[in-house]
Amino acid sequence: MSEQHIPEGDDAALPDHAFTDAERAAVYRAIYERRDMRHFAGGSVPEDVLLRLLRAAHHAPSVGFMQPWRFLRIKSRALREAIHALVEQERVRTAEALGQRKDEFMQLKVQGVLDAAEVLVIAMPPGRETQIFGRRTLPEMDIASAACSVQNVWLAARAEGLGLGWVSIFDPVALAQLLRMPRGAHPLGVLCLGPVSHFYEAPMLQEEKWAARAPLQDMLMDDFWAQDSSLPSE
Repeated sequence: MSEQHIPEGDDAALPDHAFTDAERAAVYRAIYERRDMRHFAGGSVPEDVLLRLLRAAHHAPSVGFMQPWRFLRIKSRALREAIHALVEQERVRTAEALGQRKDEFMQLKVQGVLDAAEVLVIAMPPGRETQIFGRRTLPEMDIASAACSVQNVWLAARAEGLGLGWVSIFDPVALAQLLRMPRGAHPLGVLCLGPVSHFYEAPMLQEEKWAARAPLQDMLMDDFWAQDSSLPSE
């Protein structure tokens, strides 16, 4: 299946629980056209639309039904600027760690925190260590569950014609302190949401020649781990 393939077929031949062709096409379109947006066009997100998006996020699956997501809507301009300052600090540190790709990385600006119509911070609450169901051997499943929540709002935002960017370049301890989070809470992402002038034809990092999507075949294995299936180095 090519990246942009949207399935078509005879509705009458679908399994009993399948969506119609049009419904399935809409789901796949949202998946293939979702982008991690970095450029926003100002404007606003209507309150009813924002609520729909947050409801979509809240309907994500979670291990042991623990629902490890909390959303902070950043309404203060001063807070936005403080968050952006934290992002810029970490952007410089990341660039230094990249060595030869430092200058290339510094060309990738992170202005959505200032420019997007809405800024949401997704964080995981304290007390997650008490959740044993599904986490006894894989405690990171709280992060995986919260990521599912972000993916839900990402796809729903694309269906609403809104862009969303997930910013993870920040010191989580510093951001938690800035937002007065309780001990044990952990910020996972700064979500920039709002109207955009256009959606990227391909992922931005691919358009900027930073990386390219690997062939699906390279990700598939039968029975045992293929010896060459590891992440490439930067």
